[in-house]
Amino acid sequence: MRGQAHTLEAIVASLVLLTGLIFALQMTAVTPLSASTSSQHIENQQRAISDGLLATAAERNALKPALLYWDNSSAQYHNASGTGLGVYASTPPSNTFGGMLERVFDERGIAYNVYIRFRGDRSQSPIIYLYNGRPSDNAVSASYTITLTDDDHLYDTDGTQNETTLSEASGFPIPDRGDTVYNTVRVEVVSWRI
Repeated sequence: MRGQAHTLEAIVASLVLLTGLIFALQMTAVTPLSASTSSQHIENQQRAISDGLLATAAERNALKPALLYWDNSSAQYHNASGTGLGVYASTPPSNTFGGMLERVFDERGIAYNVYIRFRGDRSQSPIIYLYNGRPSDNAVSASYTITLTDDDHLYDTDGTQNETTLSEASGFPIPDRGDTVYNTVRVEVVSWRI
């Protein structure tokens, strides 16, 4: 009789453990899109790449000319393929900054958007400079701030400065907000894995 009680007790205990284990597994579903240390590592890596790209572009004097890559006669960015202000859609501009974006992101299979925000902008929607689609939930962003002055010159399609200064530009999407300082602009790169 005593052996039967111990056997029955062992069976009930194993059923309780098995039920608890099944319940715990159902509560924590692991999918390929679940957050993990590896996906967090990839996001950190993408953020560092974006920060490095923006810092290098600014250091090599490629970021400000990208903002000033403006066609004054058509009032849009040079060779832009999108609508409105001439958004670059799916292909970066044909300037130094665009080449850097291609080398850093396109060759690694990373999707990205580039947004422009400026001082005095009350709306929440930035100017879209380059658009490759809607970012995923695991997108990361990096930004760099540039100061534009009234005497900065616009750039032609070949990458050389022209005679038109920023204060003389027509239809430029960033408004003039100061005396000699034209505006302070934050360039933001949002990147995500495809």
